[in-house]
Amino acid sequence: MGAAAPWATRGPTPTGSGAQDDEKLTSYDHITSYNNFYEFGTDKDDPKKNAHTLRPRPWKVRVDGEIAKPGDYDLDDLLSGITMEDRIYRMRCVEAWSMVIPWRGFPLSTLINRFEPTSKAKYVEFRTLYDVEQMPGQRRRVLPWPYVEGLRMDEAMHPLAIFATGLYGRDLPNQNGAPFRLVVPWKYGFKGVKSIVSIRFTEGQPRNTWAVMAPREYGFYANVNPDVDHPRWSQKRERRLPGLFKNRKTQLFNGYADEVGHLYTGMDLRRNF
Repeated sequence: MGAAAPWATRGPTPTGSGAQDDEKLTSYDHITSYNNFYEFGTDKDDPKKNAHTLRPRPWKVRVDGEIAKPGDYDLDDLLSGITMEDRIYRMRCVEAWSMVIPWRGFPLSTLINRFEPTSKAKYVEFRTLYDVEQMPGQRRRVLPWPYVEGLRMDEAMHPLAIFATGLYGRDLPNQNGAPFRLVVPWKYGFKGVKSIVSIRFTEGQPRNTWAVMAPREYGFYANVNPDVDHPRWSQKRERRLPGLFKNRKTQLFNGYADEVGHLYTGMDLRRNF
């Protein structure tokens, strides 16, 4: 029998209460066929059907704001010299369904340090590609395009926050956010902005898309919290795919409380949801 596939080992994944060794990986088919990516349609199977129009190479990323090294970067040049790692995380999504995904990627902090943020950089803003030819779902104004997300700087520098470039040892499929996307496993899935073309360092808090679109329902922080219900449904339980029902209790910070809880010491998590 040959050597284990790289995604079969936990590698440098922190050994906390998050992705436990006994949690079964979600299948590649479920991860790549059940997606929220409104740029390709609003049904869960639309991204897989429609994302073939996305051209993930060549890919440019604009980096600017409160940093010493702004510029327009070719993604392959940007990733040059960065070691990719295989990490297994529980990943929560908006409607209280979850997966255990073996991502390939690297800590977001690795890239941030290259740009030398100034003391004014308190937040990082990310934007998805806006191109109706490549992303035909953007012809419908279901959201204010382009999609925008953000993190506080200390969140972005945490080792659990990663840029993902692949899963199951393969390049990231278009429907999952090719060529690279954000993964923040202690937050709800809408924070995981996909197909990123802009990284901006700001002094003020970014106006992220869903908080603009539905501020009563989606806040800036989006931390997984079973004690704070969505206005239209309970978040005390989650549906682990491929199950049909909410078959698991939701864990605070998606099970990563030991690792990230200190980031929110003293914060009212009901107000800062």
